[in-house]
Amino acid sequence: MALSAALFTGASGFAVATPAPAHSMPLFTLTAMPAGWQSRTDLHPALQIQTGGEAIKYADDGSQINGTIPADVLGAATTEVRNLAAADMGVPEQNDKGMSIIDFMPSPPDQDVHLVVYGPEVTDKLTDDQKASRKRFDDLFQRLLNAFTPA
Repeated sequence: MALSAALFTGASGFAVATPAPAHSMPLFTLTAMPAGWQSRTDLHPALQIQTGGEAIKYADDGSQINGTIPADVLGAATTEVRNLAAADMGVPEQNDKGMSIIDFMPSPPDQDVHLVVYGPEVTDKLTDDQKASRKRFDDLFQRLLNAFTPA
C-alpha cells in the first residue's frame, strides 16, 4: 500500500487519486452487419455521433475519421428515430442476410430506441407498410452517413 500512496501523494502529504475521465455514450450508433457476420471478427460501427454533433466514422479497414453532423440533421434524426420505434419493419423468411442497426441512446437511458432491420436487402413476403418503414429506416441511416463532415 505504501507504494500506491507514494505514487498519489501531493505536496500536502495526502493521497490524491485523479479520477478517470468520464466516458460518454454516443447518442447514435449506426451499424451495418453483412450476411455471414457471425463468423467475422472485424465488425465495427459505421458511425457514432455524440450529443453535440461530434462524430466518428469508421472506414472498412477500421480506421477512424473524426468529424461532425449538423445540428439540424441530428434534430431531425432524433424525431425520426422516435417515430420509427413503433414501426413494423418485418422479418423476412431469409433473415440470415445481414442486418442494419440504429441505436439511439439519449440521457436518460429510459428513452433509448434500438432499431434493427433484418435482411435489409430482402423484401419477399413483406407488406407494403413494412417495406415503407424499412425505406424510412434506410433513408435515416443514409442521411446520417451522408451528413458526416470530416474535421
